[in-house]
Amino acid sequence: MHTAKVPGQKNQRITFDTVRELASPLAGVEESTSYGTPAFKVHGVLFLRLWDDNETLVVRMEMDRRAEMIAEDPETYFLTDHYLNYPWILVRLAKINREALHELIGAAWQLASKRKARR
Repeated sequence: MHTAKVPGQKNQRITFDTVRELASPLAGVEESTSYGTPAFKVHGVLFLRLWDDNETLVVRMEMDRRAEMIAEDPETYFLTDHYLNYPWILVRLAKINREALHELIGAAWQLASKRKARR
């Protein structure tokens, strides 16, 4: 697992356009909306969406892994009470680097793909 910041590497500004660039090429992905914000789904299963503040990404996440990530880097990863019982993590786009975001998006895509397969 990569942390949000890589020592010695200048972070480029991460925006939802960066998310789109990383998520769009994944197999079965379609851009959509969720709760009125831009989102990505794989075969109809939501795995990413822009939060209402337009600065935070909501990412599908294994519940046990997210606790680790929040403990390791609470400036980047966090939860609100709403998400406590759901498999999601909130990610501040201004705090994450491209490599870590790429990894998160891939993991979220895999989780959503598996969920579709179980339906």
